[in-house]
Amino acid sequence: MNRLSGALVVLVGLVLTIAVAGATAGGPVSDGPSAAPGIDTGSAIVQLNGDPLSTYVKTKPPQGKKIDFSSSTVKSYRAQLSALRNDFKQWLRANAPNAKVTGEYDIALNAVAVQLNGTSLSTLQSAPMVKQAEYEGLYTPQAIDPDLTLINAFAGWGAGGAANAGKIAGAGNARIKVGVLDTGIDVTHPCFNDAGFPATQQQGPPALTNNKVIVAKVFNNKVPGRGFTPAAVQAHGTHVAGTVACDYGLTNGTTTVDGVPVGYGVLGVAPAAQLGNYNIFPDSVTNARSEDILDALDAAYQDGMDIVNMSIGGSHGKSGNVGFTDLLMNAVDDFDQAGMISAIAAGNSGPGFNTVESPGAAARALTAGAVTVGHFIGVTVTVGGANFAAAVGQFGPSAAVSGPLSVVSSDGCSALSGLAGAIALIPRGTCTFSVKIRNAQNAGAVGVVVRNNVGGPPSAMAQDGTPNQPTIPGVMVSNTTGVTLTTLGGSATTINAVKTYVQDLATSNVLAGFSSRGPTDVDFRVKPDVTAPGVNVLSSIPGTGPESCTPAFPTPCWAFFQGTSMATPHLAGSAAVVLGQHPNWPAWAVRSAIVNTADENVLKTSDGTCCDVDVNDVGSGRENLGSAVGASLGLDPVSVSFGAVPSGSGQSATKQVTVMNLTGGTLAVPAPAITGTTGTGVTYSVSGSPFSLAPGGTATVNVTMSAAKGAAPGAHQAMLRFGGLAHAALFTWIK
Repeated sequence: MNRLSGALVVLVGLVLTIAVAGATAGGPVSDGPSAAPGIDTGSAIVQLNGDPLSTYVKTKPPQGKKIDFSSSTVKSYRAQLSALRNDFKQWLRANAPNAKVTGEYDIALNAVAVQLNGTSLSTLQSAPMVKQAEYEGLYTPQAIDPDLTLINAFAGWGAGGAANAGKIAGAGNARIKVGVLDTGIDVTHPCFNDAGFPATQQQGPPALTNNKVIVAKVFNNKVPGRGFTPAAVQAHGTHVAGTVACDYGLTNGTTTVDGVPVGYGVLGVAPAAQLGNYNIFPDSVTNARSEDILDALDAAYQDGMDIVNMSIGGSHGKSGNVGFTDLLMNAVDDFDQAGMISAIAAGNSGPGFNTVESPGAAARALTAGAVTVGHFIGVTVTVGGANFAAAVGQFGPSAAVSGPLSVVSSDGCSALSGLAGAIALIPRGTCTFSVKIRNAQNAGAVGVVVRNNVGGPPSAMAQDGTPNQPTIPGVMVSNTTGVTLTTLGGSATTINAVKTYVQDLATSNVLAGFSSRGPTDVDFRVKPDVTAPGVNVLSSIPGTGPESCTPAFPTPCWAFFQGTSMATPHLAGSAAVVLGQHPNWPAWAVRSAIVNTADENVLKTSDGTCCDVDVNDVGSGRENLGSAVGASLGLDPVSVSFGAVPSGSGQSATKQVTVMNLTGGTLAVPAPAITGTTGTGVTYSVSGSPFSLAPGGTATVNVTMSAAKGAAPGAHQAMLRFGGLAHAALFTWIK
C-alpha cells in the first residue's frame, strides 16, 4: 500500500507514488492523472492478542532508551509471543489450510503477515488468538543550499559545522544512524563518501555498503524468487538519502547539474550521519506491501537505527477499502515509544481537505508537508526585448527557437490551431505536458512556454512516457511571469538554449499545491506536523541505471525533484542533528523540538499570497533547525485535537499536554495561553500559572475545548503557547 511519497522530479523523472504522496514522486513534473493508492487483497496483516515488545509493561524500554534484546525478560517474552504465533499457524492448518504465514513481527506489532490464497478476512478474524485482521496496504515513494537556508540549518549545526552534524555529542566519532526505507542508495555516489567515518560492521553485499551506508537489505516477500538485491535501480531513494546526509559539499565547493555549474557543493541536513539502505522498492517495483515495510522497520530497529525516513504514502481506509484500518500506523506509534523516530511524508494528494496519507497520518509520526525552494536550472525566454527565466526539463531546448508569442486561451489539452511559426503560451493544468506540447506542435508551433498555475518557482517538466513525444522545445515560467506574458501576445519571442542555474528566492516558502492536508480520518488530528522544502530540491541520483544522468552527462549525477518525499528527509536529517546534540532526549521530545519551535507566518498559500496559517495545511509552520536544537520545552502530544463534535451538541472536552524541561537547569515556564482562535462558537482555555521545572522535570497542562450549541460547522483552530518557548496547534471539527 505504500507508494513513494512525492518525488516530482524536476530534471530527471522519477515519480513514485505511494502512491508517493500525491504528486509525481521524483522527477520532472509530469502533469496528469496519478496512480491511485490501494490495497493488496491477496495478503493480510493479522494482529494477535498480547502486547508487542515495545508496549508490554515488562519489556518496553525506559524513556530515552531502546529495547534490550539481550535481557532474559525480553527473550522470555519473545518466546511467549513466538508460541502464540505457532498456535495461530496450527489454527490456520486446521481451519484455513490455504493461508500461508509469510512474515512474523513482535517489536512494534504482535502480528503475522498472511498470504490469503482465497481465505477471507472474516475467517482469520474468527481465530481465538486474533485481535484484528486487515488487508495489506500498497505504498509508493513520494518524489541545497537554499534548502538549508530556509530551515536555518547552519545555525542548527552550531560551531561544529556540517562536518559534525549527525555526530553524537560526547561519544567521540560515533554517529546517529538513519534508515532510509525507499528504492535503495547508490553507495558509489560521492554524496556517501565514508572518509573519516568510524570503522563499522556492515550488513549486506560489500559492494553496496561502506562506513557511511552501513546496511543494505532488500524486502519483497511477494516475489522472493526474483532474486532482488538492495541495489539502487530507481533514483528516488538515492535522492532522499542525499537530502538526509550527503557529505559531498564538505570537500567540493561546486556542483554540476546536467552540465550546468551550481555555485555550491551539495550537503544533506546531517552530513555526518550514517545511513541504512532498506530497499522496499527493489529493481523496478513501485509498490511496497505493509509486510515488507514492517519487515524493514523491524530490521532497522534491530540494526540500531535511531531514525527512519519513509518518503512513502498510501490509502488508509478511504474509498471503501474495507478491512484496512492501518496497523502500519500503529507500528509507527509503537516504534516511536520504543525510541525510533519515523519521519514520514504527508502525501502528494493535496490540495484537498483530509488528504493526508498513511503511514504519515500516524499520531506519533514526524509528518512532513512541502514548501517551495526558489531555484532551478533554466534558460532565458526573451519576449519583446525583456528577459524572463524559465525552467527546463525533458523537452529541451537543444537550440534556440524564435517566433511571435501566441497566447492560448484554452488549457491546450485538446486540438489547437493557428499557431504556425509561433511560440505558444499555454497554462498548466488538466493534462500532461506532453499532450499540451504535442497539440501545439501539431498546430504549427515552434516552441511552447507553459505558465505555472500555482505560486512559487517554475518546475522542470517531464514527458509522460507515451509514444511519439513532441520534438519542439517546451519550458515553464512562474505564474507571476506568465501573467505578465499574457499581456505581450504578438511580441517577438525567443526561447534561448543556454542553460544556467537560477535563484529566485522570492518564490520560496509557497505551500506546494500537491502537499497533502489534514485532518486525519476519523479522529481529525492535525497533520502534517510541520513543513520543509519539497519543491525543486537538489540532491543525488544514481550514476548508472535507467534514471541516471548518463550517458548524456558525466557522473556524479544530480537532479531537482519535488514532492513531500523531498520534504521528509529534511525532517529526518534535522532529527539526526537534534538527537546528536541531545542524545538523551526521548523520541517524542526530538519530534516536539522540531514541530513546536517551527517558524510561523512565513508560508504563502498555493497562489503565492501570504500567509497560510491553516494548521492542517502547514502544521506548526516551517521547520527551523536552529530553534529545534535550542528547544527548552518539549510537548507531548505535539498538537491537540478534540475530534469531530456534532453541531448543536454543546459539548466540552479536556485533554492533557505533558511538558518537559529539556535543558540542564531549572526552567521558568510562562503561563500557557491560547491565541489565534478561528471560527465562531468554539473556544479554548488552558489551566495554569507560570511554573518552574527541574532539569528533565515534567508537568501536565489541561486544555479545554467548549463548543456552543449552534457552533459554525467546519474547522476551528487555535494555538497553545508557552511564551516564546513552544507552540502547539489545537483543532476541532464541528460536523
